[in-house]
Amino acid sequence: MKQNIIYLRTSTTEQTPELQLNGCKEIVRKLNLREDDYDIVEEQKSAFKNDDKREVFNTIIKEIKRSNIKIIIVWDLDRLYRNRKKLVSFFEVCKMFKCRIYSLRQNWLEDVYKAPEPWNEILFSMMIQILGWIAEDESEKKSDRIKNAVRKEDGKPTQSYKGNKWGRKEVFNNKRLTEDVLKIKKDNPTLSIKDISKQTYYYDRSKNKKNPSTFVVWKILRNNNTCE
Repeated sequence: MKQNIIYLRTSTTEQTPELQLNGCKEIVRKLNLREDDYDIVEEQKSAFKNDDKREVFNTIIKEIKRSNIKIIIVWDLDRLYRNRKKLVSFFEVCKMFKCRIYSLRQNWLEDVYKAPEPWNEILFSMMIQILGWIAEDESEKKSDRIKNAVRKEDGKPTQSYKGNKWGRKEVFNNKRLTEDVLKIKKDNPTLSIKDISKQTYYYDRSKNKKNPSTFVVWKILRNNNTCE
């Protein structure tokens, strides 16, 4: 992987990244980079879901920490992360290892880099702090929205504003799953929680067959005094 890269990301529901690439090449021209000066890396993954692994992007982070990448060009900062707190952390890593991020839709980053020393470093640090404040504000607003959406009355189950039951997932109260977990543990006392998780299943509200998480298995065993 070269020191300068164009990172293109689309989710599985989005179209081809041609629009992103055309926009990123505008930055390439501004930076006077030749075609053999950069690599184009592409990934079709979500940048929001925690359980969605991004192998390509994780490799980029490793190369940044090895000081092997100096410039990352993206169409929009949300191509890196949609979660603003994670974006702030990524900027901090880039700052530490002297990697610059350029974004077509956030072209104000170019003005930060063009500022004379030491103002460029000061402005960059301020920018990271501002992004952090915005992230914290968004988190608090989200928390307030959730609290406002919950309705609790004495003697009645907690409900959302739509009247749906609010609380732990049904999987915790799945009788058949509980029986299966306990039986497997009884028949195979040395079997790990991870292996028990792989051997059991339940159906979610959409009738999709799923394996319970290791936490669910541990919770079932603990509640029935069979967890080591």
